[in-house]
Amino acid sequence: MLSKKVEKALNNQIRIEAESSQVYLSMASWAEVKGLEGIAGFMYDHSDEERMHMLKLIKYVNERGGHAQISELKAPKTEFGTFQKMFEELYQHEIFVSKSINDIVHITLEEKDYATHNFLQWYVSEQIEEEALARTILDKISLIGNDKGGLYLFDRDLQQINVESAASNMGGE
Repeated sequence: MLSKKVEKALNNQIRIEAESSQVYLSMASWAEVKGLEGIAGFMYDHSDEERMHMLKLIKYVNERGGHAQISELKAPKTEFGTFQKMFEELYQHEIFVSKSINDIVHITLEEKDYATHNFLQWYVSEQIEEEALARTILDKISLIGNDKGGLYLFDRDLQQINVESAASNMGGE
């Protein structure tokens, strides 16, 4: 059985994951309109992934005797200036999500809810990967600078990441 404090924290995280999905969906749409197919595909995949994170939390809360709350979401931005700025925002957003997960982990320890603490370790690992990927992408972007050819290759690279991750997900799950 979840304590009210843990349930409230998990419900807040459900909203954060849902809003993350919307943020990446908006980034995908923006990139697609700009003709950046690889970046758009990467963001569409990320949006789906965040929705799966949300669903996993919903099921957990309900299975543990709580009631997962589906709340109103804050509308995401629709303009990002440049693809560089967009990926910087993605990185900052992942840092925010990591902090939120870490805060819940802390609450589970205070509440001596070791089952939820254990459940959240998957999210902790996932956030380490998400932040590392965002940092790697930002490093590649700074190498490109204002080189249009570099942007083209970068967009193609992200398309490959999508294809490879889709292939590994199909084989691995």
